[in-house]
Amino acid sequence: MTQTNDVAATNVVAGDVSVGRVLRSPALLTRECLAGVITALALIPEVISFSVIAGVDPKVSLVASVVLCLTLSILGGRPAMVTAAAGSVALVIGPMVHLHGVEYILPAVVMGGVIQILFGVVGLARMMRYIPRSVMLGFVNALGVLIFFAQVPHVWGQSSLVWIFFAVTLAIVLLLPHLLKSIPSPLVAIVVVTAVALLMGYRMPNVGDEGPMSPGLPGFNSLLVPLNLQTLQIIWPTALSIAFVGLMESLLTAKLVDDLTDTPSSKRREAWGLGVANIFAGFYGGIAGCAMIGQTIVNVELGRARSRVSTVAAGLVLLLLVTGLSRIMAQIPMVVLAGIMMVVAVKTVNWHSLQPATLKRMPWSETLIMVLTVAVTVWTGNLALGVLAGVLLAMLLFARRIAHVIHAERQLSDDGRSVRYVVRGPLFFASSNDLFEHFDYAHDPKKVTIDLTHAQIWDASSVAALDGIEYRYQRYGAEVTIEGLDPRSTDFHQRLTGNFG
Repeated sequence: MTQTNDVAATNVVAGDVSVGRVLRSPALLTRECLAGVITALALIPEVISFSVIAGVDPKVSLVASVVLCLTLSILGGRPAMVTAAAGSVALVIGPMVHLHGVEYILPAVVMGGVIQILFGVVGLARMMRYIPRSVMLGFVNALGVLIFFAQVPHVWGQSSLVWIFFAVTLAIVLLLPHLLKSIPSPLVAIVVVTAVALLMGYRMPNVGDEGPMSPGLPGFNSLLVPLNLQTLQIIWPTALSIAFVGLMESLLTAKLVDDLTDTPSSKRREAWGLGVANIFAGFYGGIAGCAMIGQTIVNVELGRARSRVSTVAAGLVLLLLVTGLSRIMAQIPMVVLAGIMMVVAVKTVNWHSLQPATLKRMPWSETLIMVLTVAVTVWTGNLALGVLAGVLLAMLLFARRIAHVIHAERQLSDDGRSVRYVVRGPLFFASSNDLFEHFDYAHDPKKVTIDLTHAQIWDASSVAALDGIEYRYQRYGAEVTIEGLDPRSTDFHQRLTGNFG
């Protein structure tokens, strides 16, 4: 029976695994729990550094991460995805804290959570389908760059001892899986490097140097500012940023995990679940969060986790470390965590998309979109801004490309007393402007038919363009007939025609 379970645990690496199946299989349960352990350890340095950006106590960010991780383990729409206090959210909270104080974090986080719940309830999470693959590739590649260079200060410029332990970390993480697959190699690296450093009495930068690691838990947060118009004016820009930055990063990460595991996820559930989790974190922790793609890769790729058990384990282990084992956690050398995250960063980058053969085959527009997404993200340190820039460029390039696919074939009658224009292609704001140039207003006969059987009207600009064409022909005394519209385009045209002056 044990051998069967071991085989099952080895083979289940693509799809999601139900919680019930994990609990019935000791091998799967062990794998999921070990993945959760290394994920919790990988969360610590990043969460602590993000707390500095947000201007809050590191303990606050760690407790908020526990709340977020456990809540999303139950309510989230993407199993095995790790949610915690994130840098992208800290970036938008930081300026408000520095200007007005930490007491405004709670109402801003709660308001942001409410917006996320509304976003999920009304189904706006489905808008993620409109993000092009080139933007997704840019998002993934930029994230790999950000994760990698965030770890560099923990290695570069450090002592030779740090470099030795860095090499040991890489050797364990990269080579051990070829010899032992039952225990995650990052966990082995953390235990070995920490044990050697403590036993040999080596002094290296550790987790405790990043922030105070006092044991125990804080109490519930209370509202310290009045709920009035002035408070609303202070918090609403930050609340909107928390909501949309968190949603964008979480939903993009969910899509990435979908691709890695070949399984679907509920984006709507993830959206409202994130909102609920952020409200809980606001009252018991104080800082918002979203999906952590680096730690999610640790969980899904290095730990081979596939169920909610792994993230529950991560949350519980992090809770244990924050409370009873805070002194032990503080002794973990930063170099081992940095080494693990560097491996994660390299695995995160989609190297196939950067190969010369791939770039040569891809349209230049797709490559430009990916490069812009990476450049803006790395320059600003904000994944949401990078994705937004990539999507906007993709929209502009798409509109430019299909604006020139409109064709109008001129068919003059045998007697020369009428002319028919057969229009083909989508009519929208960009293509409809080009439509004017396809007609010979001055030389056409007095009877003109515009056949739109092979075209569709998509916006008011198209109706305005058709009105403008009719007006030009009227100046030459010609009569224009429009025919061939499908029912939707007919209704759209009838409602708007003649209303543009």
